[in-house]
Amino acid sequence: MSRLMPSARTILHAGAAFAALAAAPAFAQERAADAAPAAQTADADQAGPNDEIVVTARRREESLIDVPISMSVISGDALVRSGAADITALQDKTPNLTLQIARGSNSTLIAFSRGVGQQDPLWGFEPGVALYLDDVYVARPQGAVLDIFDVERVEVLRGPQGTLYGRNTIGGAVKYVTRKLGNQFRGTARASYGSYNQVDLIGQVTIPLTDSLSIGGAVARYTRDGFGENLTTGVEHYNKDVIAARLSAEFAPTDNIFFRVAGDRTLDKSRPRHGTRLLPNGADPRYLPTDSVYDTRAGIGDDNRVENRGVSVTGEIGVSDTLTFKAITAWRDGSTDTLIDFDNTILPTLDVPASYDDRQFTQELQLLFEGERLQGVVGLYYLNGRASGAFDTVVGLLNTTTLTSGTVDTKSYAAFGDLSFDLTDKFKVSGGLRYTRDEKTGTVFRRNYTGIRSPVFGNAAAVPGLLRTDYTNDRSFEKLTPRVSISYAPRQDLNFYASYGQGFKSGGFDMRGDAILTPTTVNGYEPETIDSWELGMKGAFLQNSLFVNLAGFFSNYKDQQVTIQVPALPSGITSFVDNAGKAEIYGFELETRMVPSRHFSASVVLGYTHADYKEFLTYIGGGTTPVDVAAQRAFQNTPEWTANASATWSEDLAGGTIAFTPAVSLRSDIQMFEIATPALDQDGYALVEASLNWTSEGGRYRIGVAGRNLTDARYRVGGYNFPGALTGNSVIGYYGPPRTVTGTVEVRF
Repeated sequence: MSRLMPSARTILHAGAAFAALAAAPAFAQERAADAAPAAQTADADQAGPNDEIVVTARRREESLIDVPISMSVISGDALVRSGAADITALQDKTPNLTLQIARGSNSTLIAFSRGVGQQDPLWGFEPGVALYLDDVYVARPQGAVLDIFDVERVEVLRGPQGTLYGRNTIGGAVKYVTRKLGNQFRGTARASYGSYNQVDLIGQVTIPLTDSLSIGGAVARYTRDGFGENLTTGVEHYNKDVIAARLSAEFAPTDNIFFRVAGDRTLDKSRPRHGTRLLPNGADPRYLPTDSVYDTRAGIGDDNRVENRGVSVTGEIGVSDTLTFKAITAWRDGSTDTLIDFDNTILPTLDVPASYDDRQFTQELQLLFEGERLQGVVGLYYLNGRASGAFDTVVGLLNTTTLTSGTVDTKSYAAFGDLSFDLTDKFKVSGGLRYTRDEKTGTVFRRNYTGIRSPVFGNAAAVPGLLRTDYTNDRSFEKLTPRVSISYAPRQDLNFYASYGQGFKSGGFDMRGDAILTPTTVNGYEPETIDSWELGMKGAFLQNSLFVNLAGFFSNYKDQQVTIQVPALPSGITSFVDNAGKAEIYGFELETRMVPSRHFSASVVLGYTHADYKEFLTYIGGGTTPVDVAAQRAFQNTPEWTANASATWSEDLAGGTIAFTPAVSLRSDIQMFEIATPALDQDGYALVEASLNWTSEGGRYRIGVAGRNLTDARYRVGGYNFPGALTGNSVIGYYGPPRTVTGTVEVRF
């Protein structure tokens, strides 16, 4: 069982006890059947006692309390007021969720929910937790660490959601929902200044051209000095240099017709994160850990560039009072040029320059039905995408380089449906089914060169050597996955539900696969599936002053795709993908919020995940017979406990309202990889934050200050483990932000 720091364990127990004591009398509380629907939200300072939170988790507008899915919803305004830098802040407020910036990256997203995810951001690998931007699936994790601007809310759905969403929701979905323009002139200007010379400038405007046509745009500029320094080159390390923009037009000639065209572009020129050395390599000062975990001695360089662009067209036509046709057409592409210095020294002991390119086209058609007793959606989905890239693995002590390059072309076809039927006023049943077919073509090339870097990365004099991998193969995968649920609502603001769902993620090809060391790599790896059962309750009690969302889950996880990377000199680093066999995952999520008055609210969020491998088959030492190593493996990036507690006090002041919100979030121990690595694995830790915001009456002006990681904790969010003399004993870690304080002025007009 994961260990917690003593203080963390104490607070976790206190939070659980508080939730239990608060909930016990609430279940006995009786209310009139015609009471207003209760507010259900994760925002401690956002919703009033009688506000209804509307979500689109099931592709139609519903009160959160009616949705038989374990989910959290957090408004963009609440994230901004708390000083959140980007969507990774969601993991502090959402149970059983890990959202991190990938090791060696500034804007690549790593996502896990209930133990299901994908850490490897290499082209060809696909996430287990899907990211959606206004219902458009974002296939690649590069550039997916979205900043908080022009966002209305973020919905986090836990568990497989394949009957509702386009692709790869085996572990859940994170839905980033931007604001609709509307037909009134409005705008927002926000400026922030904070620690490490942080400067954030955000502007948004909506201009109605006619009663039915509006255009709008938002632009954001984020800059920040580094948390540390590259001691070799003298430049800042862990800095930020991002510009992002979104333009859209909306046309709504009638109440039954709506069209939106939207385009976005993000350019991240922040310097690469090289990490920091955790272990020495002899007594040479160039190979010793730095005094600050944010410093590095990397000598590979400081150039990094990530660009992402997208265009989408969404159309909704009300065919009748009960039928709506919806079409979502989207194109996205991205490119990344980056550098990773694994040895963290001026020497090219273990260096990796890399580039990635991807594109995708998606088309989704939906027919939504909203009858008196029957509601639901049926749809068709198509994706055509290409992910490609190349990188050098430079082993300087041997004067050798291994070039790895390749592409994966994917065509995905799906038909899905999810229908709900009201058996009575209190009983509802839902059923969904999805058919998925993926067709993939993989091309992998891997070759040794004599010299530092290959011709692809600038060394035309490199001498070609052993050809390790050179193949093109194609495979197809198909699966039928169901989802069913039943709900019982004894009153309007109380809902009990039980559900079963199956998730599916197709197989593929290992872009690092070495056909000499692992000849079977040319065959690719198999799909993974999960069967998930869930029991839940959502309710409002004590005259709408206490809200409780509770869910318990159990999952059978089969053939999990696990990437293993190990040193394999002189070829540098080799990789293989295991289909890990069988695992059981169970746990719960508890979200409670109290609103005893308009001047005070408090929330407690608690998550527990127990993930255990029952079978983990792999090949050891070049053997030809798979060996079960389940007893020596554990789930990565999956803390057993997650928790958050916050409170908001507010008072009327100077023609407005001032609100103070302190919060603490806790995460228990994690392993960075399936194999325990004591030098890398992160012990449990707590993060403390607080915000103070004054908002004028009507919300036109806001002045705020937010502090994050106020105790200045040091915690690892990623790492690499390549020990050994020829790799420079490369055990390096990447860290979350230190203590920061940010002041903000915002004007809405």
